[in-house]
Amino acid sequence: MPGKLSSTSPTRFAYLGPEGTFAEAALRTAVASSEGARYPQPSVPAALAAVRSGDADAALVPMENSVEGSVPATMDGLADGRPLVITREVFLDVSFVLAVRPGTELADVRSLASHPHALAQTAGRLAELLPGVVPLPTSSTAGAAEAVAAGQYDAAVCAPIAAERYGLAALVEDVADRPGAVTRFVLVEPSGALPAPTGNDKTSLVAVVGDRTGALLDLLSEFAVRGISLTRIESRPTRERLGVYSFSLDCEGHVADRRVGEALAALHRVCDDVRFLGSYARADGRENKPVPGTAADAAFAEAEAWLAGIRAGASPG
Repeated sequence: MPGKLSSTSPTRFAYLGPEGTFAEAALRTAVASSEGARYPQPSVPAALAAVRSGDADAALVPMENSVEGSVPATMDGLADGRPLVITREVFLDVSFVLAVRPGTELADVRSLASHPHALAQTAGRLAELLPGVVPLPTSSTAGAAEAVAAGQYDAAVCAPIAAERYGLAALVEDVADRPGAVTRFVLVEPSGALPAPTGNDKTSLVAVVGDRTGALLDLLSEFAVRGISLTRIESRPTRERLGVYSFSLDCEGHVADRRVGEALAALHRVCDDVRFLGSYARADGRENKPVPGTAADAAFAEAEAWLAGIRAGASPG
C-alpha cells in the first residue's frame, strides 16, 4: 500500500481481515467497491497503524457488539498513539453460520474454530449441535473459515461472506444463541477537517481522571449541566498504576455545538488528559434527545453576549 495520504475523500481502506470478516461486510455496506481499494489487516492495531503510517487513508474497525460489549483493541488503539478521528459509524446485523467443506456432515465434525466473540455468542447452539467438541479460538471468524478450507479444522463459525469467500458450505445457518446481534464499526482517519454537523450527531472522546475523590462526578457533571446525554461510557486502565483510569465515552451532539464544545473545554480543565476522537453523524436509527431551552446553542450565545457586555462595562441587566 505505497503512497501518501490524500487530502480528499479516502480511497484506500484498511479493515480487520482476513477477507471474509464482518468488518469487510460492514465496509461493503458503507463504501461501494468502486470507490476505493481495500486492504485486510491481521489485527485492529495493524489496521490503525496503516492509517497512521500513511499506507491507508482510513480504517474500518469494530467498536462494540450488542452481546459481547466493546472491543478493547479498538478502544485502546484509539486512546494511544498518534491521534485519529472517527468520521463515520456503521452498524451491521451479525449472522453466524456453521461452515464446513462441501460434503461434511455434523457427525463428521471433530474440530471447530472461530473468534472468541463468535464462540461466546454461539456457545449454546454449538453445545446442542456438537456435544463433546471443544471449540478452538482463532484471531478472526474469517481466519477460521480459511483454516477449514485448508483442512486444519472440520468446521468454523463465521459470517456468510466468509463461507462464500472460501468455498465452504453453510451446514447450519443462524447458529447464534441470541439472534439479532449488531456490531458497531467505526471509520477512522487522520486528524483533520471534521464532518459537518447534521443535527443528529455523536461525539467520541477519551478522558483520563485522577485518583481523587469525585473525579468521575466532575466529568459527568460537565455533561449534565449542559443537558448533554451520554450514549456510552466505559472505563479502561491506563496501564500506569492502579487507581488511574481512562473513560471512553460517546455523547450526543457535535463539537461544533456550543454546549458540546464548552463541555469538552471544561473536561480539558478538570481531567488529567482528554483525547477528542471525532464528531460524526449518528447511524443507529435513533434521534438525539431534545435539548432543554437553557442548554440550546441560542441560550449559550445569549449568555456569552451578556457576559461580554458586562466585561465591556455595559449596564448589567
